Amino acid sequence: MPDIEVRKRHLIVEEIYHEGGPVADVPLKKAAGIVVIRNPFAGAFVEDIQGMMEDLKPLGLDMARRTLAALGVAKEAVQGYGKGAIVGAAGEIEHGALWHVPGGYAMRELLGGAMAIVPSTKKVGGIGARLDVPITHIDASYVRSHFDAMEVGVPDAPRADELALVLVMTTGPRVHARVGGLKASEIKGEDGLR
Repeated sequence: MPDIEVRKRHLIVEEIYHEGGPVADVPLKKAAGIVVIRNPFAGAFVEDIQGMMEDLKPLGLDMARRTLAALGVAKEAVQGYGKGAIVGAAGEIEHGALWHVPGGYAMRELLGGAMAIVPSTKKVGGIGARLDVPITHIDASYVRSHFDAMEVGVPDAPRADELALVLVMTTGPRVHARVGGLKASEIKGEDGLR
């Protein structure tokens, strides 16, 4: 497997004080880490690509650390997460799926045993493509207040032979969450769902 070739890193941080309602005492913070790498499979169909997941694990852990640092909070303050990938036009959607294990497990490891599956999205797109990364609670996927998304992208990526890999972390629910459902305070922590 070829070495991972990083072209650039990009960090995005949002602080959301309100969505038209009362101003929150503490804003919701969202951070996205994006790394743009060369896609070694671009331009040809390669049958066996699974080995790259192992190669991406150190990058995933490094990205998780950088994203948490950008968020500017202790790991215990992270309540939501998500991941995604944008595959350049010479690649295929399956190349983005290589990010599932290294991206998801990196955040779960860094955050100390988060129970919920890390939601994900991927697509093939051109330079400047945007991606809506889904977000759920780190310990229970059914916590409705934490169903969210963060739109991300890099102005000059991905080039046709690149992958833009994304991790997202948040500090809480939507700023004006009020549509019911399972509350974070009601999580049982048994199965990653409830």
